[in-house]
Amino acid sequence: MTRPTVAVLFGGRSSEHGVSCVTAGGVLGAIDRERWDVIAIGITREGRWTRVSDDPAQWRIVDGRMPDVAASDAIVVPPFEAGVSEWQTVSDAGKVRSLGTIDVVFPLLHGPWGEDGTIQGALELADVRYVGSGVLASAMGMDKQHMKVAFRAAGLPVARDVLVTPDRGVDEQREAIEALGLPVFVKPARAGSSMGISKVSAWDALDAAIADAQKHDPKVLVEVGVVGREIETAVLATPSGLLTSPAGEIITGGDHEFYDFEAKYLDEAAVTLLCPTELEPAVAATVADYARRAFRAVGAESLARVDVFVTERGDVVVNEINTMPGFTPTSMYPRMAAAAGISYGELVQTLLTVALERPVGLR
Repeated sequence: MTRPTVAVLFGGRSSEHGVSCVTAGGVLGAIDRERWDVIAIGITREGRWTRVSDDPAQWRIVDGRMPDVAASDAIVVPPFEAGVSEWQTVSDAGKVRSLGTIDVVFPLLHGPWGEDGTIQGALELADVRYVGSGVLASAMGMDKQHMKVAFRAAGLPVARDVLVTPDRGVDEQREAIEALGLPVFVKPARAGSSMGISKVSAWDALDAAIADAQKHDPKVLVEVGVVGREIETAVLATPSGLLTSPAGEIITGGDHEFYDFEAKYLDEAAVTLLCPTELEPAVAATVADYARRAFRAVGAESLARVDVFVTERGDVVVNEINTMPGFTPTSMYPRMAAAAGISYGELVQTLLTVALERPVGLR
């Protein structure tokens, strides 16, 4: 029998380009090549789609440097006609070659121009099946402002915040921000991997923190600092319903005040990832319940990681949902899935199989 073909799509124009490449390396190493034919498609930082190596070793962090998608002399062209499944490459000289039929896409893009519904919309236009949430859920999962609107509407507790935008700048919002009290966290509204996030413990550092966040997004969220344990839960949509994993916990040390980009990817000694972690039974039940409710609040599909804080009193505050979490074998999502009895390879196989069987169009 002919094996289905999966295209692993990664890289992209966002500041999380390197993280996406590392994630892709993990997935490329986990796909069962006896069940799937694999095509690796990278998107350069400038937005050029290109055929790249499907060797996982090409997409590892080496000497603290993130991998990068390099441009080639041919671009990959998806089918821009519903019902057509053949993809092509077009060289700079205009020569067209077929990539063959692609049955399902695993989009491992992080951040804007990928994780935010844009790639999902392009695939929907061509009736291409893909892993992960659809357009609206991906967009809400990327935009912390609208994510929190959905969470509040679902009755989920979230941290108080003030929004800073190009038309409502920090000077206009300063009084509301200072009413939050110190410390506050300043975050780009539409970025991930802790890019551009700062902890502000003195008001004279606020403007610089906002300026740093605006390098990633003109829309910035200033949130009240929640003191508590950082707890995460993996949610997996299966044919039998939503599966929530045992909770994992992030403990940050060293010179890192919080789980920032350096701690996540470049300073492993500064972070302890516990999975599963110990929680009081009632708190663990609340964390799992909130994870499922957050998943449904944004209309997520396939998979998501839900992050919460657990305070000393045992209160649970929802921080965010990530509709395409980091996916290397050592990332928290696969670790939590393993704690639920699902190996990394089984997890990838489940996601691809469910995506292949999922109908295209409205669902």
